Amino acid sequence: MEIGMEAPVYPQELIAELVEASREFDATGRDPERNCWMAVHRHVHGVPPSEYDIREVPEDLYLAVLALRKQNSAAS
Repeated sequence: MEIGMEAPVYPQELIAELVEASREFDATGRDPERNCWMAVHRHVHGVPPSEYDIREVPEDLYLAVLALRKQNSAAS
């Protein structure tokens, strides 16, 4: 990100939806970092990543989803 540019603010509803979407990937591995990244990738690009998919996702969105998922896990 360039100096002076602010990160976009994502709606809490979107972040919460992506947290739930990340749980869909738990069946293939219980790795919150991986599963949050996969959910954000699917949201941004319209498809889950393939083995060789190197397209980037917005880091700030990924980190917001991961933080909420960890917060929800700690609360349960």
